[in-house]
Amino acid sequence: MPDTPVEPTGGGRYPADMESRVAVLEQIARTTAASLERIERRLDAMEGRFTGIDRRFDALNSEHRADFRWLLGLMLAQTGALLGVMAHGFHWL
Repeated sequence: MPDTPVEPTGGGRYPADMESRVAVLEQIARTTAASLERIERRLDAMEGRFTGIDRRFDALNSEHRADFRWLLGLMLAQTGALLGVMAHGFHWL
């Protein structure tokens, strides 16, 4: 089995196809950087939308809390009125 030469055969410092390989890798690095920048912009936009959604959920939560208190007050008043009518009808008072 013949030995594989350690030094490149083409007289240059690198093999002949190394320049094209490096150029392809550099192009991949540029497109990857551009894609990452685009992804970061989209994530920033999504974060802004999520902040708006969080504010809407907080407002909805406070509205539900107020509605619950109103409903609880009505139910207690209704129960009290019903007990009052029953007490009067059964001559408890």
